[in-house]
Amino acid sequence: MHPRERLAYSAIDRRPPLARPDGLHLIVWPVLALEEWDMARPMARMVISPPQGQPMLPDHPNWTWHEYGMRVGFWRLKRLFERLAIAPTVTLNALVCENYPQVVRACIDNGWELNAHGYDQIPMHKLDDQKAVIGRAMDMIEKFSGKRPRGWFGPGLTQTFDTLDHLSAAGVEYIGDWVLDDEPVTLRTAHRPIVALPYNFELHDIVLMALQHQPSDMMYRRAKDHFEWLYRESIERPKFMSIAMHPYLSGVAHRVGHVERLFSEILARPGVACWDGEKILDWYRQQPGVR
Repeated sequence: MHPRERLAYSAIDRRPPLARPDGLHLIVWPVLALEEWDMARPMARMVISPPQGQPMLPDHPNWTWHEYGMRVGFWRLKRLFERLAIAPTVTLNALVCENYPQVVRACIDNGWELNAHGYDQIPMHKLDDQKAVIGRAMDMIEKFSGKRPRGWFGPGLTQTFDTLDHLSAAGVEYIGDWVLDDEPVTLRTAHRPIVALPYNFELHDIVLMALQHQPSDMMYRRAKDHFEWLYRESIERPKFMSIAMHPYLSGVAHRVGHVERLFSEILARPGVACWDGEKILDWYRQQPGVR
């Protein structure tokens, strides 16, 4: 189905406001992505371009850039979240459970939600059998953690026209790949409906740092501007604000302080709280008329 077949157009000004979540004005949704990059393929991202512009395999420089995030950056962010009592949604390639079990176990021990991010970091369009790979990813995370993921982010936020139907069949209840609304919305599938939670591609460290090459404090500055406008609008209806982070970007020493300053300042405002994806989903499903 085309996205317009899954979700009818609805102008936000014409909808009745959703009930406030626990009386709050604005919910911040922190998302931390943990990925597995296969050295047999070109790296998912590059921080340093190869000689003569041609990708070299194996790509040691860019692989080690990502590996730093898992060895060091993740643990910096973990301490930051613990200091601020933040429980992020952790979206992970299922293979992270095998190759970085200590990292996943630390998330589980902290009670953080595990969300499926594919099997490894390869776009959905490149898979020969999406259904099988989705099932394999969900099963592996469930086996490692004891709980089946309720949410999904596609690797590279990719989908084909059939992906949502496969996700629904595998038991996925919400996605974070769509950025078309400020509120959760319900999507049609060939099976059970799936909820699209309000995500954001521009408060996203890959977009800011790896693609736009912004200065280290730009996550703080852009997210604060975004927050202030939403906070003003939240007088009329509850608002949601996602912030996406990767350990090899947000967890490095010259950025992590700006990330901490951002969360410290916005969480100090009245009526603001951090929720994970499961909590937003459960709140939304309690709204009148929502399936």
